[in-house]
Amino acid sequence: MKSEVRVKRGARGVLSVMLLALGIVPVAAQRAGELPKRASILDIQIGTAASEIPDEFINYACGTDGGPPSIPLANFTQFNKCKPDVNGLREVYFEYDDELEYRALALDLKNEIRMYSGTTLYEYPVVASLLFDETGRVRGTRVVTDPRQHGQRRRGEFWTLANFLRQRYGEEGWKCTDLPPEEGEHPVGSEFIKNHCEKTADGLRMILEQHYLQKDGQAFVDPHTGKAERDAYKSATRCEVYDAELPVKTGSN
Repeated sequence: MKSEVRVKRGARGVLSVMLLALGIVPVAAQRAGELPKRASILDIQIGTAASEIPDEFINYACGTDGGPPSIPLANFTQFNKCKPDVNGLREVYFEYDDELEYRALALDLKNEIRMYSGTTLYEYPVVASLLFDETGRVRGTRVVTDPRQHGQRRRGEFWTLANFLRQRYGEEGWKCTDLPPEEGEHPVGSEFIKNHCEKTADGLRMILEQHYLQKDGQAFVDPHTGKAERDAYKSATRCEVYDAELPVKTGSN
């Protein structure tokens, strides 16, 4: 099912590019600076029913706690095919529509390529998912930086996405805790960042975590081969936003 969705979207994208190239589709909006808007996870409000979310995304699947997709789904309304988590919520993974990205690539529009590339947040590649209750309403959203994607941001910067999100939800009122290293964890050079922040405001409970560290067994030089291991570190941001009325168990509970 997932591959079928890709084919349909890709075919539509190819057709759009052909029309643009032939001048059949007007580009006046681009000249005027009114670029098309691509739907993102930030457009989806807590409390929205699955059936009310426009079908403007692709590659729906059951989520894996912010990890890779599992069981393919047709759309958000099939949320009940996913197993509930400890909070009774069902996670649905999705990706952003790639049609505008294909158009930009075909026409070599560098600014648009940057804008529409992959599933991103503030140009950071992310795994995006919605958390549905048993009635099919969004009770939470989850965003985790995605090391599988190669976007505009270097992987070493992934932990800094939390700074942008903190600004989005307001700098005041966060309660943050620096977490101690687990066995084997150590700094990346002189930097060790591992924190958990929470804030409740405007009916939302927001949870932010930043990690920038080396895990047990990670080293920039392989002790056995002597080869450089430049990616031997963890750099990540995790953001979850819930309905504040929902009693949520998190890693800090």
